[in-house]
Amino acid sequence: MENKTNIKFGTDGWRAVIADEFTFTNVRICTQGVALYLKEALLEGAGMVIGYDTRFQSAEFARTAAEVLAGNGIKVYLSDRAVPTPVVSFAVKNLSACGGIVITASHNPAGWNGFKLKSADGASAPGETVARVEKLISALNHNSVKTIPLQQGLENGIIKSMDFAPAYNAQINRLLDLSAIRHSGLKIAVDSMHGAGGGYLKSLLSNSMCRTTEIKSEPNPAFPGMKQPEPISANLFQLSETVIREQADVGLATDGDADRLGIINEHGDFMTQLQVYALLAYYFLEVRRERGALVKTLTSTSMINRLGEIYNVPVFETQVGFKYVAPVMIRENALMGGEESGGYGFHGHVPERDGLLAGLYFLDFMARTGKTPSELLERLYGLVGPHYYDRRDIVFNEADRKEIVGRMGSALPGSISGIKVLRKESTDGFRFILQNGSWLLVRFSGTEPLLRVYAESGNLDEVRLLLDNGVHMAGVQDTI
Repeated sequence: MENKTNIKFGTDGWRAVIADEFTFTNVRICTQGVALYLKEALLEGAGMVIGYDTRFQSAEFARTAAEVLAGNGIKVYLSDRAVPTPVVSFAVKNLSACGGIVITASHNPAGWNGFKLKSADGASAPGETVARVEKLISALNHNSVKTIPLQQGLENGIIKSMDFAPAYNAQINRLLDLSAIRHSGLKIAVDSMHGAGGGYLKSLLSNSMCRTTEIKSEPNPAFPGMKQPEPISANLFQLSETVIREQADVGLATDGDADRLGIINEHGDFMTQLQVYALLAYYFLEVRRERGALVKTLTSTSMINRLGEIYNVPVFETQVGFKYVAPVMIRENALMGGEESGGYGFHGHVPERDGLLAGLYFLDFMARTGKTPSELLERLYGLVGPHYYDRRDIVFNEADRKEIVGRMGSALPGSISGIKVLRKESTDGFRFILQNGSWLLVRFSGTEPLLRVYAESGNLDEVRLLLDNGVHMAGVQDTI
């Protein structure tokens, strides 16, 4: 029997390389820790939802988790197929469960898998819950695990196999009148990146005047043609080509578990996640005439702050990770929450990212205004001014982490790229706020062995210079 790994939850769940640390033994131990937490908190009576993505062995890992929960006397609602994470999140809320488990590594490379833990509201489990689960796990080994065979659990009813899609689809139709999109005649290209979102958008827009062209809709755990199933510019060349070839009005891409959205405009150009978040916020405030707080991570766009000023709505900023965004969304009854990675959550749904719903809202924005994505961005820039953004991901040696932190911690430049530094913040990484409204951030990824350097400015050349300066300050080699 293999030794237990030191299981640690990052920005969103525990993720590790399959067969190295992400093993059946470790999934059992991790699930046993969750079961102990539920019993300790007297939450187990409502049952747990379990879903999984299209990665290698995800279905088997999910069934293993179900066997452990059932072995601990906890009812399980187990998805009968690979399913997007937002569909699982809504199932938790819809079934009034005490929480959920999603076997997914989201946008990580093909060799990885992961274990996302959801709270009763469908959001990522809060930090205090995760900390307690980690502590319980640390005291366990394979002999501590209680389990029953899957078939026995299905026969005695403690495990129930379910299709979560119908309830989710009904929720979508409650949140959004799809008639404007269906009658718009939009030509839409969809890239599901061989992940769990395959077929969902096309199905929701069936029997309409829209023409939907799908690519990479079939599951493939190898995610061929991309480093990882993340809807960023480097991975969307084929979607861009499809938009141009099909003369589509827009291209929509979802990541491996469909909680993130990427957009290609009508010219085949990638729209940054910061542009998309600002456009979606603008859609709610201007087109839908809704009001409420906006929540953003510190890596997201300052356009949100400007929209908050213009429409007189509060804006709240959090650390990176939707587990920080969700509690503020709940507390403030927020209109929307978003992050730089392309994850957006919405009022009236679950306080969690939903790439499918975000894509539909963007289509509704186009349908109701009759504008193309580039025209919508031009309209937004006319209101808040132009904003450009980019990010660099750099593989670093873990042994150098302390040295990098030391360099960034001691860095106190009076100016960067010739622009005066107003202040330096260290809430999550090291962020420099500049006099002209630009900003530069250097931080470690919470899910991958990467150092990330981010910048936003009103000038694209300035963004590149800021990124160069960030890489130089950190003292790392830009390899990606």
